[in-house]
Amino acid sequence: MATNIASPSRPPLAGALRGLAVGRIVLGAAAIGMPRTMSAAFGIRSTPELTYMTRIFGARAIALGLGYLTAPADERPRWQRLGLLVDFIDTAHGAAHVARGDLPRATALTTVALTGGYLVVGATRLAHDLR
Repeated sequence: MATNIASPSRPPLAGALRGLAVGRIVLGAAAIGMPRTMSAAFGIRSTPELTYMTRIFGARAIALGLGYLTAPADERPRWQRLGLLVDFIDTAHGAAHVARGDLPRATALTTVALTGGYLVVGATRLAHDLR
C-alpha cells in the first residue's frame, strides 16, 4: 500500500524545502566565515573583491534560509518563491558562463549543479502549488 506523504499538515516537499533552507544557512555561514576556503573549494583564485562578493552571497543565503525556517506556515510559500527566484537567476547566469566557457568548466558546472538542484526542488513545489 502506497503512503501519501503529502497531507494538509505536511505539504509536498516540506522536508526537502526545510533541508534546502538549512543548506542555505550552512553555505552562507561558510561564505561569510571562510570566503577564501569557499573560493578554493570551487577552484577559484581568491581576491579581495571575490571575498567581498562571497560574503554578500553568504548574507543573502542566510537571510533566505532563516526567512523560510522562521516564517509562519502561511508565509513560507512567499519565502520559497523568493528562494526560487534567486535560484533561477543564479542558475541562468551559471549556465551562461558554461555556454561562454569563460570560467573553468568544472567550477561553472559545479555551481550550476548546486543552484540547479535548489531550482528543481523549488520549481517542483511551485508547480504543485499552482495545480
